[in-house]
Amino acid sequence: MRALSTLQCSSGDGYEAQMGRWSRRRNNEVKRREFLAVLATTVAWRMHAAAQPASLPIVGILSGTNRDERNVNAILLGLKQSGFEEGHDFTVEYGLAQGQFDRLPALAQDMVRRPVSVIIGIQSANAPRAAKNATSRIPIVFAIGGDPVGLGLVESLSRPGGNVTGTTFLVNTLAAKRLELLHELLPNVRVMGLLVNPKNPASPSETADVQAAARTFGLELLVQNAGNEQDIDRAFATFAEHQVGGVTFAADAVYNAGRARLVALAAHYKMPTMYFYRAFANAGGLISYGGYDTDAYRLAGVYAGRILKGENPADLPVQQVTKVELVINLKTATALGLTVPPTLLATADEVIE
Repeated sequence: MRALSTLQCSSGDGYEAQMGRWSRRRNNEVKRREFLAVLATTVAWRMHAAAQPASLPIVGILSGTNRDERNVNAILLGLKQSGFEEGHDFTVEYGLAQGQFDRLPALAQDMVRRPVSVIIGIQSANAPRAAKNATSRIPIVFAIGGDPVGLGLVESLSRPGGNVTGTTFLVNTLAAKRLELLHELLPNVRVMGLLVNPKNPASPSETADVQAAARTFGLELLVQNAGNEQDIDRAFATFAEHQVGGVTFAADAVYNAGRARLVALAAHYKMPTMYFYRAFANAGGLISYGGYDTDAYRLAGVYAGRILKGENPADLPVQQVTKVELVINLKTATALGLTVPPTLLATADEVIE
């Protein structure tokens, strides 16, 4: 009571007023502490968020076949040359059709939904075509062996227009030369086989070129249509039945997707075979002659990097890689009992031993 009386006397106010002021001061202190705690949490969260990397752009690689490390590495090298490092500046999403080209439209649509920042279509002209059908907004870069104007991918090589550009390398136009080189390797063979996918729009012109070359060298040419595995098996059996001495191809993505099977069939029938990509020779095929596709993939990566920096694909002219390479697998030649002419070995860009 003495303490209460002292409080009352020193203040001159009533007890209730004294307690009210004390309660308000206490509440204000609690609120101030709560506010500081919330502020500290907010600042910490914002500092944490600022420390996190921004969402990286996604590069979509859409392929008609499977993942080929040689080509993927060339694309990544091109991106690096443009200043983009995988995992640091961008991430990669793959859409691989595994040779089932009817899957490409769905794979392209999936990339559009993600969405990716740029689509690189490879290993079949069907890949960039599927991407183009899926989007007119996302930039598309192709690396193919066909004619991009004839395929409807671009308006012209110098001014592509739209959202598509890319690189090309020589494949289809080398069909006659491939027969010539195979004839040089097999000078005593009089009957050659040609495998053609009738669904490929470039096949008629390639077939005509090879037929003309066969007449020039006095060769008989047995043409077999094959657009799937069963057809390919039957075609090789027919070649063997007719004692065909060597086989070449009209270039096609179906054959590229099934190159392991083709190389195995050629080995099974002991049939010397000329291929249109060095990947066949790397896989055990006898000989290949085609465009330097690795450089085309690298340049496609460079273009993808330039687009990520803000350039418009419509302003990037289609680049044409004109370098070609002849690759001979000497190990396979030995297994087939063939002696490769020294002149052919001298002109080869690479001999696999």
